[in-house]
Order: sequence, then C-alpha cells, then structure tokens
Amino acid sequence: MLPEAFLTGYCRSAFAGPVPLESELPTLLAPLRAVASDHGITVVVGTPLDRAGRRTLATVVVGADGSVAAPYDKQHLSGYERDHFDAGGHGSSLVVDGWELGLAICYDASFPEHARAAAADGALGYLVSAAFFPGGAERRDLYAAARALDNGVYVVLSGLAGPCGDEEFIGGSAIFDPEGRVLARVAGERGIVVADLDTAVVRDVRARHPMLRDRRVDLGPRSVTGQA
Repeated sequence: MLPEAFLTGYCRSAFAGPVPLESELPTLLAPLRAVASDHGITVVVGTPLDRAGRRTLATVVVGADGSVAAPYDKQHLSGYERDHFDAGGHGSSLVVDGWELGLAICYDASFPEHARAAAADGALGYLVSAAFFPGGAERRDLYAAARALDNGVYVVLSGLAGPCGDEEFIGGSAIFDPEGRVLARVAGERGIVVADLDTAVVRDVRARHPMLRDRRVDLGPRSVTGQA
C-alpha cells in the first residue's frame, strides 16, 4: 500500500495541472503491474484521477494478475483539495485472499461512520492512504487507533513522508491491531511496515469488545434538561 496522491505527489501545482486519465492507468502503471504479477502481490496506490472530466482523489488497485481498477474516490475533501476535486459518492472494499478491506483516503478516517460502514459490510481491515502535514501526528495516530478499536479491525496507514513540491509531510506509516495497538511503524522517515493479519484476532477482539455488534442505529429523540 502506497500513500495518498503517490503518483503525482501531494501539492497545489500537481493538483492544479493535468492528472492521470482513468483510461491511461493500464499503460501508466505497466511497471507496477509487472512487479505485482511477478511477485503475486496486490498493490494499492493513491492518485489524482481524471474520470472523463470529473477529477477525484482516487485509490487504484493493481492486482496480482496485472489487472488495474480504480474502485474508490475520496469522500471527505479538505483544504485546497476542494479547489480541484469532486468528492466520491460511495464507499468501497477490496478483497485479497479472502480478506475484505475497506478503502479510505486520509481525511475519510476522521469520520467514525466511514470505517463503521466498511466493517458493517464485512470488512476485517481498513486501508488508509494519507498525507499528514507537520502538527498532525497526534490526530493521525488517534484516528487510526480509534477506527481499529471502534470496529475490531486492522488499520493499515500509509503516510507520505518528506518534501513534496512546496509541502512537507510527516509520514507515520503504521499497522494497528483490532484493539488499536501499533504492530509496526516507521516514524517520519520513508520506509516499509509489514505485519501478519489474523482473522482469529479479529473474532476474539470483537467478542471481547463488541461495539460493532452493540451499536444502536437509532438512539431516539434527545431531551434537554435545565436552562442554558
């Protein structure tokens, strides 16, 4: 899994200029397709995308068979992203080796209902490509850990690290277990995090911390007592 806007970089100039066309992805990603096919892996990569005139921040999936799909567009835009892109209209999950994995891009993970929707549909993991600015480390780690514990899922966070255009990013790629504990992490530097995921751990955590099961969709009307 690679960070948000990995193919172009995350900066105003990249977002304001031409971005990859959806129809160009198979050719553009030919080297990545070859690596995925040669090693039998699935690659998740973020990019701005031109979908026939509609510009989005997208998640692209390169399959172990060399296939290319762009199943998800970021639903919660922030900052100057709003000047250049349209928000996605639906959630999406990826299935790899029997694991259903919800897809998210950075600010999406700030909203508990986003990960909850994926978990309610059967996701056991939540994949978050991200680009956090300096000062955002505490929020980044809190969001990821909370989404893991809220739903009893693994959270995989891939964070952009280092300079990009006029911006600087703080990395923080990490994998969180279903109780929100860090299994592997790189701090501000570039690097790779790896961990084994276990469905038995998901089942155990959900049995001991059944917030996903016990959540009430309708809490009824609210009453207010006293005066302001």
